[in-house]
Amino acid sequence: QVQLVESGGGLVQPGGSLRLSCAASGSIFRFYRMGWYRQAPGKQRELVAIITYGTSTNYADSVKGRFTVSRDNAKNTVDLQMNSLKPEDTAVYYCYLYLAGSTYWGQGTQVTVSS
Repeated sequence: QVQLVESGGGLVQPGGSLRLSCAASGSIFRFYRMGWYRQAPGKQRELVAIITYGTSTNYADSVKGRFTVSRDNAKNTVDLQMNSLKPEDTAVYYCYLYLAGSTYWGQGTQVTVSS
């Protein structure tokens, strides 16, 4: 079983920055991808950013140029650097891991962008 633990969420003012981290533990193999989804009130969960075991990335159009996803394969972690945050970025952010045909989710961390 794979466990994902997020950290770094919180309250930030518009235009500010926040860095989310996710640590994976358990039966983890080399071939997997990790990333972040988010779910805002009244909306479905949506992709934010994904990174493969290598360095290939995929971002939602709404965050391109502002967010950067990275991973450390030795530590089994994935980070999301969020810059120029907007109120519409407010959501619960979920760490995501896809491994051997199975999907794993973290418990979620709240990000609130407000003045």
